[in-house]
Amino acid sequence: MAQESFDCIIIGSGPGGYVAAIRAAQLGLSVAVVEQDKVGGRCLNYACIPAKAVLRSADILDEVREASEFGITVGEPTVDFGAVGERREKVIGTLVGGVEMLLKKNKVELIAGTATLTGAISVSVGGRELEASKGIILATGSVAQAIPGASFGATVIDTADAWALEALPKKLAVVGAGPSGCEIASAYARFGVEVDLFEALDRVLPGEDKDISRLVERSFTEQGISVHTSTLIGDIEPGKRSVSYSYGDETGEADWLVIAAGRGADVESLGLGAAGLELDQHGLIAVDGQLRTSVPGLYAIGDLVHGPALAHKASEEGIIAAETIAGENPAPLDYIDIPRATFCAPNVASFGLTEEQAKEQGFDVTIGKVPYGAVGAGTLYGDRGGLVKIVGDKKYGELLGGHIVGAKATELIQELVNAKLLEGGYPEVARFVHGHPTMSEAVLEAARAADGWLIHG
Repeated sequence: MAQESFDCIIIGSGPGGYVAAIRAAQLGLSVAVVEQDKVGGRCLNYACIPAKAVLRSADILDEVREASEFGITVGEPTVDFGAVGERREKVIGTLVGGVEMLLKKNKVELIAGTATLTGAISVSVGGRELEASKGIILATGSVAQAIPGASFGATVIDTADAWALEALPKKLAVVGAGPSGCEIASAYARFGVEVDLFEALDRVLPGEDKDISRLVERSFTEQGISVHTSTLIGDIEPGKRSVSYSYGDETGEADWLVIAAGRGADVESLGLGAAGLELDQHGLIAVDGQLRTSVPGLYAIGDLVHGPALAHKASEEGIIAAETIAGENPAPLDYIDIPRATFCAPNVASFGLTEEQAKEQGFDVTIGKVPYGAVGAGTLYGDRGGLVKIVGDKKYGELLGGHIVGAKATELIQELVNAKLLEGGYPEVARFVHGHPTMSEAVLEAARAADGWLIHG
């Protein structure tokens, strides 16, 4: 069978793959994208977008419940969870259609099927043999991993299934208090579901700064979530309509048990051996700053490689890989400065080092902490409990990290990221003129606090 030839072949159409395809096409390459499931990958169809659609409904529910504090009288709201699901699917459909349109507009050929590497620059897809003259980008993402003593099935589900429930359960048990687990717990608790949240480490969001984790856990408790930290779950017995489990000396039962305790690289169908490519000790593919693997012509991005498992990180890596294949010399990513975002209530966003990490690395650390309530917007918009925390280096005024919890945290963090990437420090942020009254003034005040001259505090 004759081989079909493209300049670039991308396996996977998620936020890394489809962005890489568009960038490669912009640079004049002929491009094919292979997708075995749905255009947009897991992020758009099962993870990021469905999660945020459901979380947005929970946010609206909160706003309605709090309307009386703003002089608006409404009745007790009810949740039509079927309608929540319909909106979720509508959002997904709209965005999938947008990605398909962009691929078509850029003359990217979309091939449905499972791709298997047959060599360093060749793949087989459903009987078609494809060759890439310049490079192949692996962008297959990740798959959910179970915990010891459990497997997915029946009433034990992964995060994708949790966001796609057809009806509200009475009780949900969530294992893993990282970003995904916290988002699920926060959404369903606000819908009126009884939620148990389990975390093996000593706090929720253990990858975040301790001050941030503390505020999130306090808010979760106020939402009615039963938080169990430093707790392992075992004796998991799924049934047709419920699941039982043990934790410590106690036992529990829930309608569903959601495992949100980690993901692994999705490489099973790729046939990496045919390309002479092996995984590292963490199950990831080793790459250089331009996302080149050890095999010439073969690139890997997103959850397949080191760095945070984030959609926006995968997209930027896709651009770097595409530009490298096209003969350009793009700068590598600085992974420490990639913003992290968790859309639970309250929102959490961060970048860089935590206070603890900065001290461990020997920096002369200065801290600027300002609650939302210190600026006018916090009171105006009804969120005085948020916090902005800046971690800086006294010697050079460098921004080492930024950590925000509260309304719009996922938007506010970008200012600090941009300042750092443009080689600014907290003294510069402290002099930026911010609009009034805005939540961003809390970022300004935190920078001033780090610089030793907090005004509103």
